[in-house]
Parts: sequence; structure tokens; C-alpha cells
Amino acid sequence: MASKCNRLSGPLLQQLLGSVDNVLFDCDGVIWRGDQAIAGAPAVVNSLKKNGKRVFFVTNNSTKTRAMYAEKLSRLGFDARQEDVFGTAYCSAVYLKHISKLAGKVYLIGSKAMAQELENVGIQNVGVGPDPISGGQSDWASVPLDPEVKAVLVGFDEHFSYMKLNRALHYLSNSDCLFVGTNTDTRLPLEGGKAVPGTGCLLRAVETAAHRQAQVVGKPSPFMFECVASEYGLDPARTLMVGDRLDTDILLGTRCGLKTLLTLTGVSRLEEAQAHQESGCPTRSELVPDFYVESVSELLPALQG
Repeated sequence: MASKCNRLSGPLLQQLLGSVDNVLFDCDGVIWRGDQAIAGAPAVVNSLKKNGKRVFFVTNNSTKTRAMYAEKLSRLGFDARQEDVFGTAYCSAVYLKHISKLAGKVYLIGSKAMAQELENVGIQNVGVGPDPISGGQSDWASVPLDPEVKAVLVGFDEHFSYMKLNRALHYLSNSDCLFVGTNTDTRLPLEGGKAVPGTGCLLRAVETAAHRQAQVVGKPSPFMFECVASEYGLDPARTLMVGDRLDTDILLGTRCGLKTLLTLTGVSRLEEAQAHQESGCPTRSELVPDFYVESVSELLPALQG
């Protein structure tokens, strides 16, 4: 299994499944699209569990809590608990609480789900919802700030605005204020080849205004894997990362020493992976998966055989 970007089937599939104890799945584009499970995906996940594998779900989407994801997984036919879900809303809360040891509030550019995950670990937050602009530039330069805010957290925020950007700048002018971002995905792909701006656009705006770089917790940051590994004692060498994006899922797997599997039901194309492989560039080689399948459903025969 030394060469990379192999089509996964037959004996190779059996060999891979025998070499792993843990499987991490990205969600959108891998096991579901929108509100529909990808054909065969629930059976694959449930069969992996029946075969004694530990299965986890890792997503950069910060708009849902673990509980919301568990409800969706259950509704779509997956055997999953909320403890199996590691989204960036939860991982950001873990990072601030246990890694940064935050003692104070968070100014949150993000969703109600992110606020809930922060509150679940005892972190108060301010900022969710619209922040309408008023006054002129002199008012904006002296905008009221909460003195208890000790961190700025940026995730997906449909109410992102100039005033939120301005407020974040002023909080981050204090060098002791922590700066965390959920992920750097610049686009959210939709059905039919359409897309909308992603969290990365908002995070880049705040970084530009503040003249600071955020600590990113989502894929491909190794912290995403470390968050799972620290709770469950995962051995990287016996863990498989399954994803549809080379620049997040596969790169995370490569950086963390995991086996990697690209599924072609989402964002990245096989031709992109092959181009990275043929480039001979060490940096681009990190984006090459060990294996690929058209769909995760191709794992099913080996699991039910």
C-alpha cells in the first residue's frame, strides 16, 4: 500500500479495512448531500460499527451543534451519537476552554449553535445576531466594548456586517485578546454547481482589519484530529480519514499521519488529485489521497461479505 491515489476495491479494500480501527467521515458531500443521505452511506457507517470499527463525523460546518448533527444523522438512518460528532462549533469551544484556558467572555461572530456549544462548556459570549450600524466614523472608532471579552471567535455568520468587523478590530487591538477561527473554507458548494461565500471570507476580513492571524481549529488544522484523538485515544496509524475535499479532509489526514480516502461525490475531482501527484511538488503531494472511490457505498460489499 505504498503508492498513492489507488482505486479502492477487492483485496486492497479488505487490506485497508483490516488495517484500521477508526474511521473519520466528513459529512456534506461524503455521507449526505443537503438533506439526503448518499445512497448506501448509512449502511456503510452502520456496518463499520457492526464490524467493530469506531466511527466519527468531522465537519467544518459551524452552524449546528453536536446534538443537531446527531438528530440529522439519526433521521437519515445512521447509527450515531452526539459524542461521535466533532464540528467546528464544538471544537472551538473545546479549544477555548481546555487549550486556551479562557477566563472571560467571547465576542462571537457566528451562529446560535456556536453560542450554545460555548455555553455548554461554561463560556459566556456576546455578539450573535444583527449589529446594525449607526453614527459616523468617530462613533465607530469608540464603539462600546464589553470589558469581560477576552477572545474573538469567527465562524459562519449570516449577519456579518461592517459593525461586527469594526467591533472585532477593537477587541483584537488588545494583544492579550485571543483570536480563533473555525475554518478557512472560502466557498460553500451547493447543488447544481452553485456556491455561496464561506467562513474563510469572513475570517480573512477580520484578520485583515485586525492585522492578526487567527488560530484555526477546523480541517486541515491538526487540532481537529487531536480533538477526537484526545477524547478517544485514537492511534493515527490505524485511523482512516474519508472526505471529498483535498484541501481540507485529505490534507488533514496527511498532516496527522492518517490513511486517506477521497470520495468523488463532493467537491474535489480525481483529476485534481492526479495533477498534484504528477507535479512532484512536496507541498502538493500532501493533497494526494492514498485511495479513492466513486462513492462510500463501494465499501459495502467488503463489510457485508
